[in-house]
Amino acid sequence: MSAGRTAAPKNLIKGATGDWEVIIGMEIHAQVTSQAKLFSGASTAFGGEPNSHVSLVDAAMPGMLPVINEECVRQAIRTGLGLNARINLKSIFDRKNYFYPDLPQGYQISQYKSPIVGEGEIIVDVSPTEQITVGVERLHLEQDAGKSLHDQHPTMSYVDLNRSGVALMEIVSRPDLRSAEQARAYVTKLRTILRYLGTCDGDMEKGNLRADVNVSVRRPGEPLGTRCEIKNMNSIRFIGHAIEVEARRQIGIIEDGGTIEQETRLYDPAKGETRSMRSKEEAHDYRYFPDPDLLPLEFDQAYVDRLAAHLPELPDAKRARFIADYGLTPYDGSVLVGEKANADFFEEVARGRDGKQAANWVINELFGRLNKEGRDVENSPVNAGQLGAILDLLEKKVISGKIAKDLFEIVWTEGGDPAAIVEKRGMTQVTDMSAIEKVIDEVMAANPDKVAEAKAKPTLIGWFVGQVMKSSGGKANPQAVNQLLKTKLGIE
Repeated sequence: MSAGRTAAPKNLIKGATGDWEVIIGMEIHAQVTSQAKLFSGASTAFGGEPNSHVSLVDAAMPGMLPVINEECVRQAIRTGLGLNARINLKSIFDRKNYFYPDLPQGYQISQYKSPIVGEGEIIVDVSPTEQITVGVERLHLEQDAGKSLHDQHPTMSYVDLNRSGVALMEIVSRPDLRSAEQARAYVTKLRTILRYLGTCDGDMEKGNLRADVNVSVRRPGEPLGTRCEIKNMNSIRFIGHAIEVEARRQIGIIEDGGTIEQETRLYDPAKGETRSMRSKEEAHDYRYFPDPDLLPLEFDQAYVDRLAAHLPELPDAKRARFIADYGLTPYDGSVLVGEKANADFFEEVARGRDGKQAANWVINELFGRLNKEGRDVENSPVNAGQLGAILDLLEKKVISGKIAKDLFEIVWTEGGDPAAIVEKRGMTQVTDMSAIEKVIDEVMAANPDKVAEAKAKPTLIGWFVGQVMKSSGGKANPQAVNQLLKTKLGIE
């Protein structure tokens, strides 16, 4: 049994009549990274003119036959391997029959009883102290539908088929999640894995990663309740909000003596509520049957093994290596591997240097500043080489910690070689003991009362260190200042 299936008291929701447990399962639709669609050669590029990336197959013209795109199959297998899942060497494409104006065939080619990927699992760090294992039930390939545009004309809806036929991986979790926080962490981790693998770019704003969230509530220890599905969520933050309001809605209905109807709902972020969309269909409502135009999809184990041999290092393995090789804390390791570009940047900075110091500077100084300015590491004004050069100057005691921060600011705003900037601007740390002693004498002469206090209470030496560093413009070597002060104050 996975950790996610064990109710933790802290995840219970207090209702008017007692505690409730929320049960969450997810269906993630991830757009496959490929140049062409799942069954046609039409482009998958985002942002084209409406209906400009449509083949005769996508438009369901008579006599057009689907042809499987091997790249999409490869990407699905690679994703399954990244989820520690069983790869099925034989899978079947089915027709899922339903009518949508933006689904020209009147059916979606999907997979039902025999998906390409079977059971797997994802280890999710919910917080520095909470880790859960979420079961993956299956991953199957299917076509995306097109897009209906309702705001282009006062009385008509327009249909854009550019997205129609684009390959999706539907990744179905088990109902192992027990809180909005766990659900957010799960989507974040899955998105990270997909991005590392390069099988989906995870761009939720473009709709390339969307979630259908199944929510039900029950008394702790009781059987599962009736679930409602919240459709087409494309924001991790909104997923959390939607779960919280839907759980509260269901608890309120049950506590008032009502029953939950199984249905599909939409989340309205402006109103902070979910609303009914339609009654929930069951699988038999779709009249699934094997697609007569597509043979079963078959490949051998050697094909899977070749793909497995070339997988990149994934987040969990990278985090474990960072902890072992660079002496990082598990928390710092998690922060650094959250995005592959961040991990690569850190590793370039840390190579041949103190790993903990590199992590502190990358996380606190660099990431802190990037977040403040709404940038990512790929658009950082300070590159890994420049940050490494600042750390080298610190390590050689050419500059102090305070000067290093000033230097970081200069490089951020003006660019340039850190060593050359230090030389040109005279930012070198003062290690000349006589020069430091002169500053200490001046500070002590100006504060005779503090001198007397420090002799009685040695912890006050920190105040003197601060004053000397301030007087020297941060250039004095802090270790030398500390040592000289102890001698002059008679503190051992």
